[in-house]
Amino acid sequence: MTEPNDTGPDDTDADVVVGDDGLARPPWAANDALLRSYYDTEWGMPVTDERGVFERVSLEAFQSGLSWATILRKRPAFRDAFADFDPDIVARFDGRDVERLMSDAGIVRNARKIDATIGNARATVALRADGGLADFVWSFRPSETPAPRSLREVPTSSPESFALARALRARGFSFVGPTTMFALMEAIGVVDTHLVGSHRRGASGVWAG
Repeated sequence: MTEPNDTGPDDTDADVVVGDDGLARPPWAANDALLRSYYDTEWGMPVTDERGVFERVSLEAFQSGLSWATILRKRPAFRDAFADFDPDIVARFDGRDVERLMSDAGIVRNARKIDATIGNARATVALRADGGLADFVWSFRPSETPAPRSLREVPTSSPESFALARALRARGFSFVGPTTMFALMEAIGVVDTHLVGSHRRGASGVWAG
């Protein structure tokens, strides 16, 4: 979700920031209340169900070129507009639904991203024949995870995210570039890029702290 780059001043050399609650977080999650709550409770925790992964693939696509804070604030509206990201329902969206979505001020009204989300829902349904979207994404989990001490050390892509992007495109997905897929992998716990020293490092249970 490229969170580190979308929250104001250049913090890329900064280590963790200790908040007034005594907990250490990266700079992007230190001040904004919504981002802080998201970081403390959700970001990096394992998501292994189809709908959850499809939602995050969709939101990552909408985030492209925008800040994650913008998408996070609009997430309730996105869920309403896209049937709580039920792939079966979204896969049946037609031209009338596209018109509805393009007139919905609560979401990001981008025709290419809306079309991509509908197409990705159809690709998600088709992928069930080979084990499903969640298992497919998690199959690209690397053998080890980064251990960054500052945002400058956090990767924005990896060999696995390039491979995942290629594999998803071959399955009919779009807006799934390697940077976007690395952000997805961070968000759902496939990799752990919590900064060393953060109170959330290792919280997912997937990786040792």
